[in-house]
Amino acid sequence: MKIILASASPRRAQVLRDAGIRFTALPMEIDESRLPGEPAEDMVRRLAEAKARAALSGLGPRDLRQAAIVIGADTVVEIEGHVLGKPGTAEAARAMLQRLSGTRHRVLTGLAMLRLPDGAARVAMERTEVRFAALAREEIAEYVATGEPLDKAGAYGIQGSGGRFVERIEGCYFNVVGLPLALVYRTLKEFGWQHDAE
Repeated sequence: MKIILASASPRRAQVLRDAGIRFTALPMEIDESRLPGEPAEDMVRRLAEAKARAALSGLGPRDLRQAAIVIGADTVVEIEGHVLGKPGTAEAARAMLQRLSGTRHRVLTGLAMLRLPDGAARVAMERTEVRFAALAREEIAEYVATGEPLDKAGAYGIQGSGGRFVERIEGCYFNVVGLPLALVYRTLKEFGWQHDAE
């Protein structure tokens, strides 16, 4: 059974590769704006499903008839009701890291899986609590200068040099990376995927 990852994220791809799960990447661009009043939990589930369904539109009629599972995921950092996505600029990254400094926050990942050819769908969410160290301005400036924070939700990567700021997590580590591996694996098996068959 073919697995299609509807993502351009190198981190999500690495999580699957390291787990020995073979897949084809099919990056999808969608509008990731938050809807007015939308809870973060609903947002990540909605966007994960939108990415997976967008990937379906990129498949040909023959592909849609073959056995496959499409995976969509969306990850955000939430702190005190505020959603932090990817900063994009050094200034935004500095502001996010200052906000996270010395606090606890949640990393939320929406996960959507669509099975072909029958169209079965599962949408779920994983939550991980993260305790962040108190950071000096110099530490933030040094980290931002590496460029690592710019394309990561919340402006840090736990699997990179940003991991030194994480004092404790409660929940799935891979969720903080961007793809909750145990949830992915469990859902793949529920959808009939067999690791030995790959």
